[in-house]
Parts: sequence; C-alpha cells; structure tokens
Amino acid sequence: MPRIFLIDTDTGSDDAVALIMALRTPDIRVAAITVVAGNIPLAQATSNALYTAELCNSDVPIFAGASHPLKRALCCADWFHGEDGLGDHGYKPKTRAVEKKHAVDAIIETIRANPGLTIVTLGPLTNVALALQRDPKLAASVGRCVIMGGNPCCEGNVTPAAEFNIWVDPEAAGIVFHSGMNIEMVGWHLCRGEAALSLKDIDEIVALKTPLSEFTIRCNSVAQDAYFAQTGERGISLPDPVAMAIAIDPKLCSSSSQHYVEIETASELTRGMTVVDRLNVTHDARNRLIWSQAHARQPNRIHVCWTLDVPGWKAALYSSLAG
Repeated sequence: MPRIFLIDTDTGSDDAVALIMALRTPDIRVAAITVVAGNIPLAQATSNALYTAELCNSDVPIFAGASHPLKRALCCADWFHGEDGLGDHGYKPKTRAVEKKHAVDAIIETIRANPGLTIVTLGPLTNVALALQRDPKLAASVGRCVIMGGNPCCEGNVTPAAEFNIWVDPEAAGIVFHSGMNIEMVGWHLCRGEAALSLKDIDEIVALKTPLSEFTIRCNSVAQDAYFAQTGERGISLPDPVAMAIAIDPKLCSSSSQHYVEIETASELTRGMTVVDRLNVTHDARNRLIWSQAHARQPNRIHVCWTLDVPGWKAALYSSLAG
C-alpha cells in the first residue's frame, strides 16, 4: 500500500525540487497539492506547481488556496527566488490546469478520505490553518505533519529572529502548532553548511543530464546568488527538499526531541519567532503559575529536528533526479 501525502506549497524554486522528490518516490501517492501565497503571489505559485507536476508526468490534482495571510499583508521572497519564483527562465505549464475547488476544501476532503496521511507544508501555513479553523477535528486524522519552517537554534533568514514561512503568517502558524497534530518541525538551520549543495554537488547533479536535474539547478540560479549574498556560503540551499526528504524517510532526521514551541505574533521585532522551550521550563512546577498567568494556551509538544543525515539527504535528492 502506498503512503499518502498531501503537500501544501508556495512553489518557489526549492519547493519545486521538493515536489519532484515526492512525485518521484515509488511508494508515495501524492493525493493533492495545495498552493498558498508566500514566496510569490498565489497565481504564479500555482502556475509553478502545475509546471513541476507536468515535468514529472504527474496527474496529481492541484488546488489554489489563500492569496494572503490571515491578518497581514503578503510579503514575498521574489528577491530570493526570482520574480516568477523559478529563477526567471520562463517556465510555464503547457497542459496542466488548476482544479476549480478551493485548496482549503481540498485539504479537508483529502484528510477525511485518507485518515493517517502525511501532510508536508513547504510555505506559510495559511491554508492548513483555515482548514483547521473550519474543522478542528481534522488534526486527529493526520498521521504526521512535517513543517518546513522555523529556526529553533539559529538566526532567521528574513529577520534576525524568524524564518520566512513562519514570519509571513505567524497567526496561521500558531493555529497549526496548537492544533494537536503530530507535528515535526524541520527548521531552516538544517539546509545550511554541509547540507547545502556545494559547487561539486551542483556539477554532479548537472552531470546526471536528465530534464529534472537540469531544471533543479537552473530554477535555483537566482536562489544560489541570493544565498551567497545573504550568508557568504557558496552553493544552493534547499530547505523544502530537506523537509521532504525527512517526510519520505524519517531516519534522515538524525536527532530530534519534543518541546513546547510557541509562535511570536505580538512583537514586530520578533514576529514569527519559533520559541522552543528546549529546557522544558514551562513544565517545571516553579514556573507553571507564572506561565499560566501570562498565557492562555496550554503548552504543545512538537517534534523538533535538530540534525540531518547529510549524506543520506543528498543521496535521496540524487536518486529522485536520476533517469
């Protein structure tokens, strides 16, 4: 029996690679791809998802969802992914068309039809939050929810305090993180350093000489330059494919632990910060009264992935791009 995935994406260049990995994994059936505004506006993100599915010869249904965050103006990352999200090379779907149903309806129906499925989120959590607001009981039917988002132990990539996906719609992230779903948080830190594609890795992927390998490097051309400008590290950072690799093979998360995680929504300085209670101080009797007076919500328990099997992750990527 295949494993069932539901993927929610704001299809920038790294999202597209993550979609390829899922669509190319033999024992995974992607029941639906839902699209949210984030890296780029909704219409372009939807077009990019359609193009990527077409490139994989997949007939997976694709649904457009929220065009803006729950309570905030949309802020995009076109400076990192290009104006069209795929490096500005003119990629457009030729045959695929978006479904008429709204993504939130598709999420609800897909979860109800496939209890125990895995949700993988690659962008802001607006669509998923809207679905949970409409039917909070959905959370109990989700086997795993793998979230690419947050920065549990390092600086942010959009502000000093926050990672982009959570920062764009922190209110939505708060709803999802407190929904009761079995959440695995795959933070931005896992795609940096040795986990980023080095120049040697890039050459090896190009040498595969497949349409998917060529697309993977070319669509990330703007992202490669932006990553160097931001971090001083040469290569291609692929946060969404790292999260997808862990969703496909949980053992690639080489160390993790469960903690209470809160999303900052009140402060503009630390908006979208993933506050991880790594020492579990909120469960200490000495702090419980202080916590209960300051916060209405009960602490959640989120699986935080701390380290990555880097060779394993890169092997999984290479395998999905080969002929």
